[in-house]
Amino acid sequence: PLLLRNRQQRLPLPIHPNARTPPAPLTMTQEDTQAPVNFWGEHPATEAEYYAAHGAEGESSYFSTPDDAGARRLFTRSWRPAGGGAGARPRALVFMVHGYGNDISWTFQATAVFLARSGFACFAADLPGHGRSHGLQAFVPDLEVAVADLLAFFRSVRRREEHAGLPCFLFGESMGGAICLLIHLRTPPGEWAGAVLVAPMCRISDRIRPRWPVPEILTLVSRFAPTLPIVPTADLIEKSVKVPAKRLIAARNPMRYNGRPRLGTVMELLRATDELGARLGEVTIPFLVVHGSADEVTDPAVSGALYEAAASEDKTIKMYDGMLHSMLFGEPEENIERVRGDILAWLSERCTPAATS
Repeated sequence: PLLLRNRQQRLPLPIHPNARTPPAPLTMTQEDTQAPVNFWGEHPATEAEYYAAHGAEGESSYFSTPDDAGARRLFTRSWRPAGGGAGARPRALVFMVHGYGNDISWTFQATAVFLARSGFACFAADLPGHGRSHGLQAFVPDLEVAVADLLAFFRSVRRREEHAGLPCFLFGESMGGAICLLIHLRTPPGEWAGAVLVAPMCRISDRIRPRWPVPEILTLVSRFAPTLPIVPTADLIEKSVKVPAKRLIAARNPMRYNGRPRLGTVMELLRATDELGARLGEVTIPFLVVHGSADEVTDPAVSGALYEAAASEDKTIKMYDGMLHSMLFGEPEENIERVRGDILAWLSERCTPAATS
C-alpha cells in the first residue's frame, strides 16, 4: 500500500462486529495458567526453529553500560534475515523499545521477526526493571538513565563495521514510543532516519490525568516510598488485547509485571510525558505514528496532537477504526497484517531496496 506523507488518514479495518464493546473479563483455569515455554506454543520446540520457520535468525546477550557510577546490565536481542552470509547487509537497522511492564522475549518478538524476514536487522533491550535486565521489577525511577542505557547499546551496534552507512530507525510501542521521542530530542539532528511510533504514550490525556491535589499528594509520598506498588489501574491486558485467546497468551508471559504500578514509576512517567507534551513542536525526526481509535490505554487524540504540532517535514499518521492498544499482537490477524504492511511500506520508502536474487 502507498503511504501518504503529511496527510492524516483514517483507515476502516475488518474488525469483529462487537469490537467496540468492552473485552470479556479474563478468566483462567489451572490448565490455562501453566505457562508454555514459548509464546507461539509447543511447536516449534526452540526459538531457532521458530525463527527459521519465519525467515529470520536471532540471538541474545547482555550489554553492560559504560557508566562511571557502576555498569548496569541490559538483556538484549537481535533479529536479522535468515541466510545472510558474509558480506550480506540488511536494508536498514531498526532499534526497538518495548512498553511498560512488557519485555522483548514474548510476543514483542513477533514484530521483530516480521521485519527481519523483510530484510531489516532489528535490535532491542529489556528496559531497566523489565524482563531480564537489572533493577526491581517495573521500577523506573529515572527515564533519563533508561534513555542513556538504551542509547549506549544502540550506538554500540551502529559502530560495528558491517553496519557502516546503513540507515537507522527507532521503533517504540506505548511507553517505548515516548522513549524513542526522548532519544530523538537528546541526540543530534540526522542521527536517525526516522521513527515508527505504535500507540505512543507521548502525553497523558487530560481526560485520564489525575486532578489536583492527587498529583501533589503522590509526589510527596513517592519521595519516601517510591517502590510501593499502590497506584490503582485497570487490567492492561483486558484493555489492550481484543482477541480472548490472545489475552490468555499475554497473561502467560513469565516475565510480565502484573502488579500495580509503582509510585516512583508513575511519577516519572508523568514527568517525562509532561516534558514531551511541552516539546511536541521540537520534534523534527521523520515519523510514522499508528494508533487505534478505540485505544483506552494511550489516547489517540494525543497522537493527533503530535502529528499537528511536530516540525517534521516528513510525518504520517494512520488511525485504525475500532482497534485497541495492542495493535501488533492483540488484534485479529487481518488487522495485524494491515498495520504491519503500513509500517513495512513506510520503512521501505526510506531505506535501501530489498536484495533480489
